[in-house]
Amino acid sequence: MNISSGTISLHTKGFGDTLNLTSEVENLVRASRCTSGMATLFVPGSTAGITTIEFEPGVISDFQKALERLIPQDIPYDHNARWGDGNGFAHVRASLIGPSLTVPFRDRSLLLGTWQQIILVDFDNRPRTREIVVQIMGE
Repeated sequence: MNISSGTISLHTKGFGDTLNLTSEVENLVRASRCTSGMATLFVPGSTAGITTIEFEPGVISDFQKALERLIPQDIPYDHNARWGDGNGFAHVRASLIGPSLTVPFRDRSLLLGTWQQIILVDFDNRPRTREIVVQIMGE
């Protein structure tokens, strides 16, 4: 069993900024000593999430509109009342999407579906610098 770790550093705009991480993860997998295994991604913090989606403008727009219907930005949040930072919605959205994702790979290629990409969504109400931890385990 081989294990290697890396990071992906990026700047986000907040408010649902959605970034495609697929090529960066593929590069880390190719650079590892593993030919088959699992790549696990994790975003530290409580206002961003990682998932998969078809990374095209229509689906991204639909995704963001669905989140706004489910978890509106403009309703009262107890978090905002306590901390005054106005990002209660970001915490709730991130908790539903989740901070991590595991993707299998074989022959140093991610086993994603044809239209499936790995994305980071930053829900915070301000720009951020994010460090995504990527751990690759396999043979």
